[in-house]
Amino acid sequence: MDVASVVGLLTGGLLIVGAVLLRRSSLAAFVDIPSLAIVVGGSACAVLICFPMKRVLRTPAIVLKAFRNQSIRIEALIHQLVQLAEEARREGLLSLEPRLAEIDHPFMTLGIQLAMDGTRAELIEDILRTEMDAVATRHREGKAILDQAGRFAPAFGMIGTLLGLIMMLGNMTEPSAIAGGMAVALITTLYGTVAANILFIPIAEKLGYISKQERLAMEIIVRGVMAIQSGENPRVVEQKLSTFLPARERLSRRRAA
Repeated sequence: MDVASVVGLLTGGLLIVGAVLLRRSSLAAFVDIPSLAIVVGGSACAVLICFPMKRVLRTPAIVLKAFRNQSIRIEALIHQLVQLAEEARREGLLSLEPRLAEIDHPFMTLGIQLAMDGTRAELIEDILRTEMDAVATRHREGKAILDQAGRFAPAFGMIGTLLGLIMMLGNMTEPSAIAGGMAVALITTLYGTVAANILFIPIAEKLGYISKQERLAMEIIVRGVMAIQSGENPRVVEQKLSTFLPARERLSRRRAA
């Protein structure tokens, strides 16, 4: 569970509700089903025009990833690759076969398996980097859907407001009702703005961050697998992979060693 995403979403919602209650306003005054339908339905329709149905239907699973994501421990990843390098150098690449079941990252499993099969180094790197590019493309598509939803939601909020104003001004028989009608018309803009800035855009940015972290982990694995395949000294492998860590973590790692 990604605590930051959950805390951010809940806190943002509570701040808005709290602001309403502190003003001694009724929450019921901010509930309008037609306005919600315009913002949600309109944004969904616009996204469907932009992307294939198959991709859009995967959006709920993509959104859940922003809340279920477990941060990748780069230091643990490097430690595991160094251990594999030590065993491969001491007993040979084929000795790593029993260790495959202990590897959690499927990308690392793929790389080690290719190395054990005697695949040429340049072919291993080509396969792994092709897989990296494919994963990055899928991540970009998922983020793009939410980015577009974040752009469309405020626009449909404004459309809903304009529709409300047109209908309100078209019926001027009761001037006293203008203030109430104006408030209802503006709710749609509120819905669109809140949806964009608390849901769609922040979740899209979190997915972008997760994608960068996963790509960094995959880059480390590629470098580690290539070093293991070429039989490099485990100390050299550790030094090479540790460059991906911040300087402070590298220093603490050396002290622990």
